[in-house]
Amino acid sequence: MPSPVSEGARRAAVLGSPIAHSLSPVLHRAAYAELGLDSWSYDRFEVDEAGLSGFFAGLDGSWAGLSLTMPLKRAVIPLLDAVSATAASVEAVNTVVFTDDGRRLGDNTDIPGMIAALEERGVTRVESAAVLGAGATASSAVAALARICTGPVTAYVRSEARAEEMRGWGERLDIDVRTVDWARAAEAFEAPLVIATTPAGTTDALAAAVPERVGTLFDVLYEPWPTALAAAWSERGGAVVGGLDLLVHQAVLQVEQMTGSPTAPLEAMRKAGEAALAHR
Repeated sequence: MPSPVSEGARRAAVLGSPIAHSLSPVLHRAAYAELGLDSWSYDRFEVDEAGLSGFFAGLDGSWAGLSLTMPLKRAVIPLLDAVSATAASVEAVNTVVFTDDGRRLGDNTDIPGMIAALEERGVTRVESAAVLGAGATASSAVAALARICTGPVTAYVRSEARAEEMRGWGERLDIDVRTVDWARAAEAFEAPLVIATTPAGTTDALAAAVPERVGTLFDVLYEPWPTALAAAWSERGGAVVGGLDLLVHQAVLQVEQMTGSPTAPLEAMRKAGEAALAHR
């Protein structure tokens, strides 16, 4: 359980299981240092679904917010007083802000974080897109694409159950999601934007199938980096957006919500994340 801190200090942390690998403390602490928030701290706690309610019960008024990773993004919803429309759209909360009057507000910064990461690379609108995978990150990808994609999204999945889930997200988010068997995943590379949402190693076998002419690849992994797919994509001259880009942009939004700062220090946070990865 969290330990008490001195009066006046503010606390935040990332929760999840497993959590030891998380770069969130590095990013948030870099932001606090840049913003001069000397009394703020940011930690990580190994918390699973069974322990989440108890963790919340032990929090005091010094807590400003929480970042949540798997498997807590859906499990936290019943513990909150309100959830943003963005989080509700994918039934996933990765950010909790504690207000001065004691309310617990849930949001999802992964979706706007994806959009911001793409926008930084000049991708603000596409006519179609492909998504590799069908897990929780894939649903956030579909939600992001619902805001920037004017045509169909094709999801490459391994089972009909996953296909149904992805088509269901499309209906819910009002975007045309079509599904294709994973065996044909190399066809995804014909799309102007490809978002890879699968675990490490899953797309390695597809690297050899990257064509000579490609659009933009958004690979949500940041370790190991570059992935085989991202490396092959770069060799073809295609634009690549990585998992660290997503992590930094969603963390920027978290810092702004938790601290009330109008602008979090994006570049300082990115540099801190790059340095931490270089030493792993």
